[in-house]
Amino acid sequence: MFRVLCAGFSCLAVATSLPAAPASAAEPSLRLITAAKSVVIDRYPGHSDAPGVVLDLGVYLAADERFELRVKRTSYKRRPEVFRRVGSRDVKLPGGLVKDFSGLPGFLEVKVKNTRGRTVKRLAQKFCPAGVANRVRQDAEPLGLYPESCPTHPFTLGTVWGVQPGWALAVAPADRPVDLKPGKYSVEVAVARKYRRLFGISGRARTVRLTVRDARAHSEGRVSLSARDRKTKPGSRPSGRSTVPDGPKPNLRALPAWDVAVSHVDDAGRVVRKRDYLRFAATVWNAGPSRLVVDGFRREGGDVMDAYQYFYGADGAQTGFTKTGGFEWDPKTGHEHWHFKDFAAYRLLSADKKRVVRGQKEAFCLANTDQVDLTVEGANWRPENTDLSSSCGENTSVSVRQVLEAGSGDTYGSSLPGQSFDITRVPNGVYHLEVAANPARRLVETSLADNTSSRRVVLGGVRGARTVKVAKVGLIKGH
Repeated sequence: MFRVLCAGFSCLAVATSLPAAPASAAEPSLRLITAAKSVVIDRYPGHSDAPGVVLDLGVYLAADERFELRVKRTSYKRRPEVFRRVGSRDVKLPGGLVKDFSGLPGFLEVKVKNTRGRTVKRLAQKFCPAGVANRVRQDAEPLGLYPESCPTHPFTLGTVWGVQPGWALAVAPADRPVDLKPGKYSVEVAVARKYRRLFGISGRARTVRLTVRDARAHSEGRVSLSARDRKTKPGSRPSGRSTVPDGPKPNLRALPAWDVAVSHVDDAGRVVRKRDYLRFAATVWNAGPSRLVVDGFRREGGDVMDAYQYFYGADGAQTGFTKTGGFEWDPKTGHEHWHFKDFAAYRLLSADKKRVVRGQKEAFCLANTDQVDLTVEGANWRPENTDLSSSCGENTSVSVRQVLEAGSGDTYGSSLPGQSFDITRVPNGVYHLEVAANPARRLVETSLADNTSSRRVVLGGVRGARTVKVAKVGLIKGH
C-alpha cells in the first residue's frame, strides 16, 4: 500500500533547516521537530460525517538513538503487549498501553488557537510509530528500516514500530479530519506526559502557524507503478535440474475468514434480489522463515504460464527451484491480471464437516497487502509489492514474479469476485467457512499441518433475507 501526501488534501509549506543531533548526551534522544514555521491546508467539503481538514503540519518525531517497539500477542485470546528493544533484549512495557496494532493512543496533545489566542480545539491524538520516515542527518543510514504503516488486519499477531538514528517520522495527520473554518490559527503540538516519561522524550512543545483556506474539489491522480513493476520482473526461464534444498522455506497459513456478511450482489457486481450470497474476506500469510517466490513464464501465444518456485538461503542467495503448477490470465472485470492457480481454496462445510458448497475462486495474485506478524524469523518489514498492480502483470506480459514475504499476508476483500458462496438454497443451520492455503500441496513449505482455518457461522432467515452470525475468535468479535 502507498500513502498519498496529506491524505488527498493539498498542503503548502516553507521548509526550514532541521536541527542537528543534540550537543549534550544528557538531552533526550527523542524530540519533536518541525519542517516549517507555517503551513497552508486546503479545506474540502468532504462527507457530512467528517468535514474539515487533516492536520498534516510537518511535525516529526526525530531520533538520535534507535527507538524500536515490538507489539505482539501470543494468541487471539489476549490483547497485544508492547516491548521496547534495548540492545538485543525486549523489555516489556506496562500492560494496557495499546488495545490494537494501530498505534499509541493519546500520544499527542494538540491545541488549536485562533488569532485572539483562544483555544478552539483540544485533541488527544493517536500516533502510529511506523510510516514514511525521512533522514534529518547526513550521517544517518541511507535506507529506511522499519515498516511504513501500522497494520489494521483483525488477525494481526505482531508488528514492529520504530525510528532509526538520524531519521524523523511524521506524527500527523490526525486520526480524523478536524472541523476548522477557513482562517488563521496557531497549533501547539506536544507529546503526552506519560509517553515522555516512558520513552524519555523531550517535553518541548512545537508550534506551527496554520492557514485554512477554501479549495475546489479535485480528483486524485493515479500513481504510476511502472518502476515497481520492473523491480518484480523475473529472469529467464530456469534451465537445468530442479533442486529443493534443505535450507529455509516459507510456511503458508490461512487466517479465519472475516468481514463475513450476507449480500445480494453477485461476482459481476449486479444486485440480484432473489439470490443470497455469503461474502467474506480471506487472508493467507507466510509465517517464514523464507519468502515465497513464484515466477511464471508464458507459453507463446497462450493465456497460461508455467510456474516455478524459488528457494533462498539465510544470506538471501538463490539455492534452488522446482516447477509448481501454473498461472492463468483472468479477463474478468476487477481482475484482468495473472493468477497463480495453486495458492488457496474456499469451502463452506456443514456442521459434520462434509462439503456443502465449494468456492469458485481457484486462482490468486500474490501481494503483501497486510502485516500479520513482523516478529517472525525472516520477516521483511518493508516489502515491495504491497498492492495488486505491482506484480500481477498485463495481458501482454511474457513473464511475472509474485512474492509473499515472511510476516506478510495476502488478503482478498469480500467485495472481490470469487469471495462468496451462493447460499440461496443452502438450509439454515451451523456451518464452517474454511480457508485452505496450498490446497494441492504443490508449493514446498516447512509444514503443511497449519494450512487450513475454519470459522463457525450460523445461517438463518428466509430466502431473499438471509442472516449470518459469526463466531468470535478469542477476543476478536464476529466480523
